[in-house]
Amino acid sequence: MVIFSTTALSKTFHDQPLFADVSFGMVEGERVGIIGRNGVGKTTLMRIIAGAEPPDEGKVTFNSQASFEYLEQMPVFSRKQTVLDAVMEGRKDIQSMLDRHAELCGLVARSQDANLQRELDEVTERIESAHGWTLETDARIMLQKLGVSQFDADVRRLSGGQRKRVALARALLRDPDLLILDEPTNHLDADSVQWLQDRLQNSPRALLLITHDRYFLDAVVNRIVEMDQQQLVSFPGNYEEYLERREAMISAQEAEADRTRSKLRQELAWLQRGAPARRTKQKSRIDWIERMEAAPKPVEEKRIKIEVGDSFLGSKIIDAVNISKSIGGKLLFEHFTYQATAGDRIGIIGPNGCGKSTLLNVMAGEIEPDTGSVKIGSSVRIGYFRQENLDFDPTKSVIGTLRSVAEYIDTGVGRERYLSASDMLRKFHFPNRQQSALVGTLSGGERRRLSLLMVLMNDPNVLFLDEPTNDFDLQTMNALEEYLQHFQGFLVIVSHDRMFLDRTVEYIYSFDGEGHIKQYPGNYTAYLERKEKEEAARAEELAEQRRKREREGKKDAKGNGKPKNPKKLTWKEEREYERLEQEIAALEEEKAALTAEMHAGDQSDYTALADMGQRIQDIDDRIAVLSDRWLELAARLEG
Repeated sequence: MVIFSTTALSKTFHDQPLFADVSFGMVEGERVGIIGRNGVGKTTLMRIIAGAEPPDEGKVTFNSQASFEYLEQMPVFSRKQTVLDAVMEGRKDIQSMLDRHAELCGLVARSQDANLQRELDEVTERIESAHGWTLETDARIMLQKLGVSQFDADVRRLSGGQRKRVALARALLRDPDLLILDEPTNHLDADSVQWLQDRLQNSPRALLLITHDRYFLDAVVNRIVEMDQQQLVSFPGNYEEYLERREAMISAQEAEADRTRSKLRQELAWLQRGAPARRTKQKSRIDWIERMEAAPKPVEEKRIKIEVGDSFLGSKIIDAVNISKSIGGKLLFEHFTYQATAGDRIGIIGPNGCGKSTLLNVMAGEIEPDTGSVKIGSSVRIGYFRQENLDFDPTKSVIGTLRSVAEYIDTGVGRERYLSASDMLRKFHFPNRQQSALVGTLSGGERRRLSLLMVLMNDPNVLFLDEPTNDFDLQTMNALEEYLQHFQGFLVIVSHDRMFLDRTVEYIYSFDGEGHIKQYPGNYTAYLERKEKEEAARAEELAEQRRKREREGKKDAKGNGKPKNPKKLTWKEEREYERLEQEIAALEEEKAALTAEMHAGDQSDYTALADMGQRIQDIDDRIAVLSDRWLELAARLEG
C-alpha cells in the first residue's frame, strides 16, 4: 500500500531555495531516514509532508486509508491536562469506549434496562477486541521507559525535553500506519534511546525520521534519503550501506571529473595547434568545450579540518574533592572526587534529571557544592557548550556575532597559524554569502553550530560539552569528532549519543540515580559490555544464593547438616534476611494470583482491572528493591 506521495514540491525560505521540483513517496512498512546538512530543509520537508506547513509549489497526497502521527522537534500542548491524559489522547477511540463503559456500568447498576445492558455488552466486546483494558498500563510503561514518572503533572508546565518525551509516548501509543519523527532521540538518555530503537526495529509500521544518532539510524531504517543541492537522492539500505554507496558515488564522480579535465586539456591543446583553414571545425569544438565547462560541477565533498591550537595547561587543572549536591531535597551526587589531568577524556551518562549538567556546573565553578571543594587552576580556560543555544541578537550578522568573541585565534602551527572568524565560519560550512546573513535567518541547527564556533573561538584548553550533538548534522558531528581527536586539553562530555561517545572518550562516568557515580574505563561500547557482564553475574549470584539456601533448608529438615551461622550479620540483620525471603515469596504469590484473577475475572469492571494492573506494577517494583537488599545481606552471610 502506498502511504503518501509528493509531486514537484518546491520551497523557498528567506529568498533562499531549499528544494525544487522534489517528488518522493513511501509504501507500507518502509523505514526512511532523511539526512543532510543543517539548513537544507529537512524539517521543512517533513512539516510539508505532515501538513503542518504549505509548499510554495507542488502537492502531497496521502492514502485516505492510511493514518500518521507527526512528532515535532518542540511539541506544544495548548490546554491543561495531565501527562497521562495527554498520552492516552493518542487513542481517543479506545478512551471514549472506556469512558462510555464506565458510564454504562453506573447506569446498569441503578437500572435493569435491557437496552443499557446490551450496549454495555457491545462496548465491552469492542474494548476486548481492541485490547483496550491495558491502555493505561501501556501508557504508563511507555512514559517510564522514556524517562517520565510524573503522570499527574500539568503537561503545559513540563520542560521542553519532558514535553518531547510525552509527545513521543503519545505517538507510539497511537500506533499509526506511519510515524513521522523529527529528532526523536533528543532529550532521551541512552537507555531510553535503546528501548525506542528496539521498539521501532520490531514494529511493522512505516517510519519517516530525521536523527543525528548514527547507531539509531543504522538500526531502524531501510532507506536513506539525502537532501543536497535542492534535490533528494535515495539510497536503499541502512546508514552503513549508505556510506558505502555514497563513497562509491563520490569516487565515480571524481573519476569522471578527471576524465573530463583530461579531455578538456587535449581539446584546448588541439585548438591552439589547429590550422586557420579548419575554423569551422574549430568553432564546433569551441562550442563543445564551452558546454563542458558550463556543465554543473559535482559538489566537492568537504571535510572540515579544525586546526585550533591547544594552549598551555599547568599541573593543576580542576580538583574536585568529596563534592556533593542536592537540589530541591533530591540528592544528585555525593562523595565525588576527581583530579583532572591534561588529555583526560570523560563521558558522563545517566538517567534524565540525575544531575549530569549540575555536575558540569559545579566543576566549572558556576555553582557551589553542598560539601567538598572545587579548585580550578590559574591557566585553565574553560569552553562550555551548553544544551541551550546562546541568546543571539537576530539583527546581527553571522560574522559580526562571531567577531564579538574574537577577531582571530592563534593556532601556533602551520602557515594558517592565524585563523580569522571568517576562516572558522568557512571551516564550519558557513560560506561567504551566508556570513553576512542575519542570525535570525539561520535554522536551529545552524544556530547551534554558531554557538559551538563561539566556544571554540575562545581557544579553550578545557572543554565541557553538554549534549553537543543535538540538532547537528552528520558533517558537523564528524568535524567535531575530528577536532576532539586532536584536542590535548581536558575534555568532559555529557551525551546520550552512543557513537559520539565511542569515538571521543576513554572513560565513562555513570550516574546510578541514587547519588553514586561509577567509573568505567573505555568508551561507551566497553561500558555496555562491562554492565552486561555485571548484570549477568549479579543475576547468577542471586539465583545461586537462593538455590544454596534451599539446599541448606532441605539439609536442615533432614538433620543432615546445620545451617550456616551468619557470623557477619547482626541479630537485627539476620531477622531482616529471613523476613526478606518470606516477603519476596509472598509478593511473588500475590502477583501470580492477581495475574490469574485479571484473566479470569469480570472484564467489564474497568476500575478493578486498572487497580489490579497498578498493584502488579507496584509489586514488581517492590520485589526489585527487596531482592537488591537480600543479595547484599546474602553476600555478607556467605563471607
